[in-house]
Amino acid sequence: MENKRIIQVEEKVPFKMLVPLSIQHMFAMFGASVLVPFVFGINPAVVLFMNGIGTLLFIFITKGKAPAYLGSSFAFLAPAGIVIEKWGYDYALGGFVAVGFCGCILALIIYKFGSKWIDVVLPPAAMGPVVALIGLELAGTAASNAGLTDSSIDMKNVVVFLATLLTAVLGSVLFRKFFAVIPILIAIIVGYAAAIFCGIVDFSEVATASVFAVPNFSLPKFKWEAIVIILPVLLVIASEHIGHQIVTSKIVGRDLLKNPGLHRSLFADNFSTMISGFIGSVPTTTYGENIGVMAMTRVYSVYVIAGAAVLSIICSFIGKMTTLINTIPGPVIGGISFLLYGMIGTSGIRILVESKVDYGKSRNMAMTSVIFVTGLSGIKVQFGSIQLTGMVLACVVGMLMGLLFFLLDKAKLTNDREEV
Repeated sequence: MENKRIIQVEEKVPFKMLVPLSIQHMFAMFGASVLVPFVFGINPAVVLFMNGIGTLLFIFITKGKAPAYLGSSFAFLAPAGIVIEKWGYDYALGGFVAVGFCGCILALIIYKFGSKWIDVVLPPAAMGPVVALIGLELAGTAASNAGLTDSSIDMKNVVVFLATLLTAVLGSVLFRKFFAVIPILIAIIVGYAAAIFCGIVDFSEVATASVFAVPNFSLPKFKWEAIVIILPVLLVIASEHIGHQIVTSKIVGRDLLKNPGLHRSLFADNFSTMISGFIGSVPTTTYGENIGVMAMTRVYSVYVIAGAAVLSIICSFIGKMTTLINTIPGPVIGGISFLLYGMIGTSGIRILVESKVDYGKSRNMAMTSVIFVTGLSGIKVQFGSIQLTGMVLACVVGMLMGLLFFLLDKAKLTNDREEV
């Protein structure tokens, strides 16, 4: 953590440094990444496996020029939750495959035409509230996981929830050096210890679990309605990916959008998501936590990232470990979710701030207002057997408004367009 010099992207790292630095990267993504399979109700083993495989694929496809760790994507939580509730997790997997495939096509389109058109379809005034809705829409789920919405609240759940949440919140502002990178993981450990103390953890499955076990792979099923519900997330994750690549470029001092190219990194990201859907895992995305690790340590080596990916794959085959992870009770997950879902909402607001959205313009005010109300009002739009609601419907509405304003600009009918 006290390195004076920068270790660049292509540099090899001595083994005595490689192991702890790789462990650090794995820890950085661990807490957030395993939370997604908890929300979906699946074993995290296959997710840890695919995070590792996806990261190695990303490094290979980008020719080792773009350091990035792929963890579980939160953008899919709300629409996938709808699909899982209606048809089951297998059909959500089909949606993940479809989004990944379309993302690969999008990468080819960007290779041919560039990426500026994304700002036309979802400008910052629309993208910000859409991203915010991903977290805000899940607020009730966090409270439910913590047991805070039950008709009779168990004080044991409250104690565990508060121990987890306070550790995460205080840790994010008080921890330093290595611990500042992993406040989520530390909060899970503290909350888990509190749950053991309160007697709400059942270790019976851990005792009977095998030391080594093959991850629980499963195959997707495809339903057109399920795909349509999940597909709008594509533009959200594409914009998120571009943002991550821009930030990483600033950190490493290279323009990664040009070399290896946005088309390569976006293709790699979505190809990993497509493979995830085929084997029963959750969608993957470049992780801000690991970007933070690079910024703090000034170690950008892809060999370190690859080492963390290999460790994640190894962990996925340790049966007792993944079973132990599954025993983490709801109040712990609820405590972490309170912070993480709020952070997703805040990241949407951050897009508005960093993009310097001018709310003196009527279009920006109208777009953000309509998207927020659409996403939070509970409105449902039915097309045959397809139902759009929440963030998905808000995203579609934002895209339609973006295209409408673009066409009105071209026709020189708007009163706030920028004259060229």
